[in-house]
Amino acid sequence: MAKAVNFFRDCARELKLVVWPTREQVWSRVQVVVISTIIVSIVLGALDLGFTALFRLLMK
Repeated sequence: MAKAVNFFRDCARELKLVVWPTREQVWSRVQVVVISTIIVSIVLGALDLGFTALFRLLMK
């Protein structure tokens, strides 16, 4: 039981040392992730359309 108490005490102590990001930092990182996801999905969609057209052309 003492080990469990020490574990949670150490966890609480470590969490006090964490430097949490500000709301603005979180928002800017969310924007980067959303924009990156949109760009990658557009590129992959274009590649899919291109390969589909190429495959259909080769199958004729």
